[in-house]
Amino acid sequence: MVRIRRALGISNRGGFTAYVFVIPSVLFLLLFVVSPIISTFYYSFTKYDLLRAPEIVGFRNFELLLGDNRFPRAILNTLLFAGGTVPAGVITSLLLAVLINRSLPGIYFFRAMFYMPVVSSFVVVSLIWLWLYEPQFGLLNDLFEYFGLPRLKWLRSPNTAMLSIIILSVWKNMGLNMVIYLAGLQGIPPHLYEAAEIDGAGRNSSFWRITLPLLAPTTFFVVIVYFIGALQMFVQVFVMTTSASGGVYQMGGPVDSTVTVVVLVYLHAFAYLKMGYAAAMSLVLFLVIGGITLLNARLLRYDIGY
Repeated sequence: MVRIRRALGISNRGGFTAYVFVIPSVLFLLLFVVSPIISTFYYSFTKYDLLRAPEIVGFRNFELLLGDNRFPRAILNTLLFAGGTVPAGVITSLLLAVLINRSLPGIYFFRAMFYMPVVSSFVVVSLIWLWLYEPQFGLLNDLFEYFGLPRLKWLRSPNTAMLSIIILSVWKNMGLNMVIYLAGLQGIPPHLYEAAEIDGAGRNSSFWRITLPLLAPTTFFVVIVYFIGALQMFVQVFVMTTSASGGVYQMGGPVDSTVTVVVLVYLHAFAYLKMGYAAAMSLVLFLVIGGITLLNARLLRYDIGY
């Protein structure tokens, strides 16, 4: 054991124990993150249908992407979904965290209730909202009719389908981001608010000049993680828009109004058995996520101290 430590350059001051605890996580990342990325890069340059050995075709898959009419629409829908869910989700989560960051009777009950959708399966939540959106007897349209508003087709209309999925997604993820913001709020030193109150600052002024600036690191984390997750949206579309006609499964409707890049990857990989083409789409999505993440990192740079 001593020889192994010396060969690896590990000291006796807890270093070996640390490596033992880190190894499982490293193996997990290598097996389920790094290895799939390398495989995707390889298969994106091949013609592969799972039945025969991969055949190298060079940049043929990427050339086909340029002529695929659905792929630009999927990119646009993916960015539209991310652009709709991230700002709305961040704002609602922050406001909700500010509201429940109080010492009131029963406040822990409300925190638990707001967090309940997070621990629920996205499949289950999507099925529930599928019934809420039902045009004929859905609860939302009944509420609209009660207040004198017209009934909407929700998921059955190209004009409202993506909006319906955005509303569902914001509601589903609001509790998770709320907890993150709540942790950030409780990490702000109370004496800053006391000093502001002595100087005559009100709640609104304290929020804009103390709370919001000091939550910059939390906002940076929430926006980055939220954006990455939004660009990989799939379950909602799979559950709420999948239909079968003549033995052919269709997804992302109506009229491709909810089709996303991950939906196309799923269809080409597992419905059409075009693994190489699906890998090329995945690689493009990987580059888009990386580019947007770097852009967000530069735009959301923060420098605070207190």
